[in-house]
Amino acid sequence: MRLLPYLSGALALVLAAAAHAQPGAYPSQPIKVIVPFPPGGGTDIVTRMVLDKVRIGTGWTLIVDNKAGAGGNIGMDAVAKAAPDGYTLGMGQTANLAINPSLYAKMPYDAAKAFTPVATVAGQAVVLVVKDGSPYKTLKDLVNAAKAKPDALTMASAGNGTVGHLTGEVFTKQAGISTRHIPYKGAGPAANDLLGGQVDYYFATPQTVIPFIKAGKLRALAVSSAKRMPALPDVPTVGESGYAGFDTSDWKMLVAPAGTPPAIVARLQAEVAKALARTDTIATLLAEGSAPVGGTSQEAVALLKTEQQRWGAVVRSGNIKLD
Repeated sequence: MRLLPYLSGALALVLAAAAHAQPGAYPSQPIKVIVPFPPGGGTDIVTRMVLDKVRIGTGWTLIVDNKAGAGGNIGMDAVAKAAPDGYTLGMGQTANLAINPSLYAKMPYDAAKAFTPVATVAGQAVVLVVKDGSPYKTLKDLVNAAKAKPDALTMASAGNGTVGHLTGEVFTKQAGISTRHIPYKGAGPAANDLLGGQVDYYFATPQTVIPFIKAGKLRALAVSSAKRMPALPDVPTVGESGYAGFDTSDWKMLVAPAGTPPAIVARLQAEVAKALARTDTIATLLAEGSAPVGGTSQEAVALLKTEQQRWGAVVRSGNIKLD
């Protein structure tokens, strides 16, 4: 007869555990979102802004944890190795999810298998800029100068293997020119040297250069996307400038560790979608040069696969490697 109280207690524990596992019970503790770059960068800014909108809509406790280094690999490795319980997420982006697997000889994680994509959060073009006093008024001017003096012009990037760097590689091939790539340790130093006249042009993330463009210190010659950027409506696309079909972009994708329960992934995706649909979210993203993407987890999976193949081909074609 003493067994009955024990079974009752055990049943209560099982029922409690089952209730905790239901989607409606998630989350029951703070959610940590790892940003694999330092505070203040484009990925960090967008992550904090979107999470703030999720927090407003849900009341959840969301904590940003910046883990920078190795082109984003350190932070994303922490996500890959976290428990797949929905309480550790990561804001990956083009470089650490699609480019680095081909760029680095050794990766601490398998980007194709280590994560469950939740949603693509935002996308942005790359902006080709020159110093305001530059003799190049159009993209055609720059290309003509590069053809007249091969390897004389210098192209800045925020670092080897960044979207800006690889966009530049794609462009030089399509334009049939040869320039010298100058990689910097970050977007800020590259912009500073462009402003100082140490380099000729820079394929930059919009957040870095839009303030300088609006201040009249830099001149935008083109954007890399298929359509014009709302934040720079007067700047033509590379395609409009004579290079049909040119289209590259940088994107940010919220991911969870592989094996995270589908119900949790669906809940996260739904709340991110609501945050991205807010008019204030859309306005903020457009003003800084991005655009909300959203969509389903399945669409994010498809994008990741396509982008890994695309950028992998660019890396191999350019024989670009990092140890």
